[in-house]
Formats: sequence, C-alpha cells, structure tokens
Amino acid sequence: MNYISVKAASEKWGISERRIQKLCEENRIDGTEKFGRAWMIPKDAEKPVDRRMKTRNKQEENHGI
Repeated sequence: MNYISVKAASEKWGISERRIQKLCEENRIDGTEKFGRAWMIPKDAEKPVDRRMKTRNKQEENHGI
C-alpha cells in the first residue's frame, strides 16, 4: 500500500497538519499507520466528514429578536 505524510494529506485536503494528526488519533481515517511519532495515511484515503460543531455568530443569534 502506498502512503502519504501528514503534510501531503494536509495539502491534498486543504486542512491543517494538526487537524490531520487529530483525525489519525481519533481513528477517523481508515488504514492509517503510526511509525514512531509520524502518521502515514493511505494515498487513496478519503477526507473524513467534519463533525465539529459550528458556532453561530452574534448577529445570527440576535437576528431573531
């Protein structure tokens, strides 16, 4: 299997290297391997869905008043 680095996945998916590392730690990317301190991600892995909560800004909160 061909692997890419966290940096390469970050560039490919348009998200930060730290976010990629966190996704690996949470087992959200299938097929990841950890070699020492470095995560390796399968080249054909799909970007996981972002499940983080979105916050509403003050203008949206006050708009309904």
